[in-house]
Amino acid sequence: MHDAPANNIYGIERQFMDEVESGKSQFAAGHPEEANVFYIPMSIARIVHFMYEPPHYEGQWIPQLVTHYIQYLALNYPYWNRSNGADHFLLSCHDWKNCEWLKWQAPDVSSLKPDLYKHFIQALCNTNTFERFQPIRDISIQEINIPPGKLGPTHLDQPPNKRPILSFFGGSAHGYVQSVLFNYWKEKDAEIHGYKVASPRIVEAIAAGCVPMIIGDHYSLSFNDVLDWSKFSLIITYDKIPEIKKILKAIPTETYLRMQKRVKQVQRHFVINRSGKPYDMLHMILHSLWLRRINVRLSS
Repeated sequence: MHDAPANNIYGIERQFMDEVESGKSQFAAGHPEEANVFYIPMSIARIVHFMYEPPHYEGQWIPQLVTHYIQYLALNYPYWNRSNGADHFLLSCHDWKNCEWLKWQAPDVSSLKPDLYKHFIQALCNTNTFERFQPIRDISIQEINIPPGKLGPTHLDQPPNKRPILSFFGGSAHGYVQSVLFNYWKEKDAEIHGYKVASPRIVEAIAAGCVPMIIGDHYSLSFNDVLDWSKFSLIITYDKIPEIKKILKAIPTETYLRMQKRVKQVQRHFVINRSGKPYDMLHMILHSLWLRRINVRLSS
């Protein structure tokens, strides 16, 4: 449960866990009384791997395990109860988004202890405000693919005038948006390339120096407390998928060049370093935690 995969699309769990526990992080407290927030080091990806056999993920094993773990902490340590979990957080990168398994698949959790997860900070990939993700409390993390032996995708420096492809998408064809995108654009236009759709592509687009085009109505984008995504990405709603080429063609060259320059400027925020460095992804996650922690007043 404590261990986590260090590579591939869920690797951010292990990278963050190792960074905090390495003994080298300047942000790790030496004593609980010195801590501003408490990290619950559970890997949902690892729990799924050991407790479920794909594609069958039914059951309440995960919500029961997490609930028992948190109840153990509440019974044996004073820190959870003094804030009702508002200064505790879980970092998870898995397709089971927003701890919905804690609420939908385990109604006994809500009925027996409805406030257990009310204030708990969730730092998650694949966040969607339509699915109970609360940006004022929770933290959005962009999914990043971490190949073995590396810490993320390679940065590319191809200048704008050497980029002949208008738009590219990548990932696997599952879900409503992906189906619509494939239906309209897969192998239909020489200027729009792609074979799949998936969430790690945002970080890959930024690493490649491309202006990300994000399709979604309710997605919460990473670090938007400090990053204005409208300055370096294009965000469209689902119903605009048939108009993608028209929308892209209508962007003036000067506007595109400004956005592409800003993409290069924000690249450092979507890079993992070990040990963490100022403004990189690990430090940005910690900064997001701090912003949410200062909203919490503990009882004396």
